[in-house]
Amino acid sequence: MKSWPALSIVFESDGPDARAAAEELLLAALDEFPVTAIQEFDDRWVAFFPTAEARDRAAQSLPATTPCIARVEPGEVADDDWARRSQRDLAPIRVGRIVVAPPWAAGTAPGPSPAGPPDITIVIQPSMGFGTGHHATTRLCLGLLQRANVEGRSVLDIGTGSGVLALAAHALGARRVVAIDDDPDAIESARENLALNAVGEGLELRAGDFRGMAEPGAGWDVVLANLTGSLLSRGAGVLAAAVAPGGSLIVSGLTVDEENEVVTAFAPAMTPVARLSEDEWVGLVLSPIPPTPPAAP
Repeated sequence: MKSWPALSIVFESDGPDARAAAEELLLAALDEFPVTAIQEFDDRWVAFFPTAEARDRAAQSLPATTPCIARVEPGEVADDDWARRSQRDLAPIRVGRIVVAPPWAAGTAPGPSPAGPPDITIVIQPSMGFGTGHHATTRLCLGLLQRANVEGRSVLDIGTGSGVLALAAHALGARRVVAIDDDPDAIESARENLALNAVGEGLELRAGDFRGMAEPGAGWDVVLANLTGSLLSRGAGVLAAAVAPGGSLIVSGLTVDEENEVVTAFAPAMTPVARLSEDEWVGLVLSPIPPTPPAAP
């Protein structure tokens, strides 16, 4: 049975302002580690990691770098426990005409459908390590994706996780979708979700780190990157190079505090043309800046 190495991170019992500052510090500290998911509780966070080694490194580092936490407790959480809790807690969500639902609620849709084309339902099997569509950053990407013109176009989804954004692009009529993740468990999760949604041709999964991949390369009409603020900044050059002239890059996973840094990292090649926000999270659409034509002789 699959289990996930986890850290229970207990906060110091201070007021709401101190707690908000503590959460910001902890997010920055966790960004240095390959965290796959975070559950937030009143007095603590539970962070999940792909390996016990990564968890143990974080357990050693966090108390020294993040004095706002009272204690850190390593442990293991069974994936089936997560699935059982999800069946109790998770309900379908709507973003525009896209409904993301767990398998047990695939026939229901929250809220009224917007005027226009019918709903698109994407079925996602909950898993501890990968998104179900309920996180704000996924909702931001789904909202921005529906503003983009993806029908008949090529889409590259970087850091696909459960595959929800790739599945959305495919359902919106993309001609070709390639979804990449450097975690083999993510690829397996996405593959299961492709089967749940009866996706055949037109959506390909690939394992690898996008920063070191010669393929799929450049020339994509739409690139999706729901990562972290620091990873977006570090990978800005590779991400910008993947977008075709006239194409779009949709990014999220960055906070309001990280927005200027991320935009600056892309500034030599791309500029923001659309923005959505939810709580402290931001989603952006960036477009390539056309090269300046040479001056006339």
